Amino acid sequence: MATRSLWRHRDFLLLWGGQTVSEMGSAITQLALPLTAVVLLGASTLQVGLLTAAATAAFALIALPAGALVDRHAKRRLMIWCDAARLVIIGSVPVAAGLGVLTLAQLYVVAATAGVCTVFFDVAYQSLLPVLVDKQDLVDGNGKLGATQSFAQVTGPGIGGGLVGLVGAAGAMTADAISYGVSVVSLLAIRAREPAPQDHEDHEDHQDHQDHRDHHRHRPGLRAEIAEGLSFVLRHPILRKIVAATGTANLFLTMAIALEIVFLVRVLHVRPAGTGLLVAAGSLGGVAGGVLSGRLARAIGSARIIWFSLLVLSLPSFLAPLAEPGWRVAAFPVGLAASTFSGVVYNVAQVSYRQAICPPRLLGRMNAAVRWVVWGTIPLGGILGGVFGTVLGVRPTLWLGFAGCWAAGFWVFFSPLRRLRDVPQEGPQAAPQEGPQEAPREAPQSATAEELEVDGAPGGGLPGQGGGELPHGTGAPLGH
Repeated sequence: MATRSLWRHRDFLLLWGGQTVSEMGSAITQLALPLTAVVLLGASTLQVGLLTAAATAAFALIALPAGALVDRHAKRRLMIWCDAARLVIIGSVPVAAGLGVLTLAQLYVVAATAGVCTVFFDVAYQSLLPVLVDKQDLVDGNGKLGATQSFAQVTGPGIGGGLVGLVGAAGAMTADAISYGVSVVSLLAIRAREPAPQDHEDHEDHQDHQDHRDHHRHRPGLRAEIAEGLSFVLRHPILRKIVAATGTANLFLTMAIALEIVFLVRVLHVRPAGTGLLVAAGSLGGVAGGVLSGRLARAIGSARIIWFSLLVLSLPSFLAPLAEPGWRVAAFPVGLAASTFSGVVYNVAQVSYRQAICPPRLLGRMNAAVRWVVWGTIPLGGILGGVFGTVLGVRPTLWLGFAGCWAAGFWVFFSPLRRLRDVPQEGPQAAPQEGPQEAPREAPQSATAEELEVDGAPGGGLPGQGGGELPHGTGAPLGH
């Protein structure tokens, strides 16, 4: 069935536009926050690593209950409150710097509390997109969002570098605070009616008002709801491999990410404003990845592209640790471009799949369960980056980080995806259930469908699109 173009989809354009501006502001902060710590406050390598860990600790600590809570509340309203809170939190840094009272302790608090808001926003955000667009438009929608996120990573650091030169690292974060205000306005303007949190369950399981009242009275507790979302992910034969690959990649990539500003400023002797230009140049790969992700999936195979993006497309990323002062500093943005390119291709391929196969009532919990695992490794990566950077040195730690990120692709290579070019497009749309289950409808490729339907887990509604996320650009995780 033909659907209208997303270019004429008012609500999607509002979401897309607001998040593009907000992502650009966040890209500025991803540069300005560690620069504030390194240049203004003289933070050590270990302290910079701990700052990276503080920014992502919330995903390890509260992502699972956040998913269950998101499923109980209106997503758009929750996103508005999170953006408003981040406006105040991020805005406190330039205010404190202007008053001469900024401390490293405040940066830790800002990073941690903004991270809590980001957890709730991101889980709600990925659960809202399937409400706004049709299932067959999810790849297109996620591709556009991924491309503009990478575009923000290109323009944001460059603008951030200029702002750092004009108003200082802390003052540059004002732009991020303003961007959250723009996001709030765009979310308020969306007209689509979001189904009440219980509507999906009412439609599927309850046929009259009395049944709905009984369901509400016997609603499972928070722990049971969390377990249901986690079980959905871990019992799925493809998603659990993708989760393992992404979690491993995030661990090692964050080790490198935590030290890239230290590497550029203290090892390569790049001026603070110049770091933004180098990171912006490297982020061009992410823009290309968002634009080409659909074409690559069709040419290489929607199943094959998941492991191919990690094991083949990311190989030039090893150029980044080879960078040296002088003209050889160009190796860093080239390697970073390969990393962001492969990361965006990987992300677009998986997020759409995950949204397509998951029952609507489980979206928040499923998203939170995946992110709890794949982003829960990021704080550890930040700490390890600071420790190894201190003990082994910055450059050896970068080598270790990029090598580990590349090797993570073997998780999905040694999975049912390795034997497939494309993931079957038909599959059940329900969460795995314990005990006897009704046999799934026969798929066009019955043998392949059996491989993908282990333990009754869903196989796929949209070919090759699903799973977790890799961080982009300057390395702060996907934020909006």
